Amino acid sequence: MGIALVTGGSRGIGRATALQLAGEGYTVAVNYHHNIQAATGVVEAITEQGGRAFAVRADISDESQVMAMFDAIDRTGEPLTALVNNAGILFQQCTIEDLDASRINRVLATNVTGYFLCCREAVKRMSHRHGGQGGAIVNVSSAASRLGAPGEYVDYAASKGAVDTLTTGLALEVAAQGIRVNGVRPGLIYTEMHASGGEPGRVDRVKSALPMQRGGQPEEVAQAIVWLLSEKASYVTGSFLELAGGK
Repeated sequence: MGIALVTGGSRGIGRATALQLAGEGYTVAVNYHHNIQAATGVVEAITEQGGRAFAVRADISDESQVMAMFDAIDRTGEPLTALVNNAGILFQQCTIEDLDASRINRVLATNVTGYFLCCREAVKRMSHRHGGQGGAIVNVSSAASRLGAPGEYVDYAASKGAVDTLTTGLALEVAAQGIRVNGVRPGLIYTEMHASGGEPGRVDRVKSALPMQRGGQPEEVAQAIVWLLSEKASYVTGSFLELAGGK
């Protein structure tokens, strides 16, 4: 199966995805930025189930740290065959009047530049042109890219719009090199990210406005990601799965 790198793999959707990928037979590289305890917990949970995993630290907005992360993966001697670009940040809910350049640039550096850098390094290792055996990439976007997140975090929504465009363009660019690139757009999912926006209970506040009348679980998003990486999706590239309860 090779190695599956999951960025932001220590919590939420990333954690759920890492656990499921390990169950499918991948060796999982669990990327984290700050919380080594959480990342170690994911690795331990995988090994307890008989799987293989290791933690690797990197702030994906920093090119040198991304390079070091991929170098560490190379040193395992096992090929990288899957990438899940999941690490992302958002900040306190606000309107555009309260946004400043520092916040906007921090969001874009992680959510856009970080995805580009990880895709670049993955393609160098997976593509037939570089002697790779092919692979698959899933970019975790957001329903916010379609909905705009007005009055909450338009900067985050815009960053995910860029992720969608990256997904479409890269899918076409590397389709003949044995690499499939797809995206998922989660909606209101029960993760810790809502606390970063200043409202930990956001899902419960707005879930009644969803057609399905409930928030989603990280495991539900992970199942879609794992399917897109699998041979069951072997003819799927440049596609998006909406995981937003009908919103």
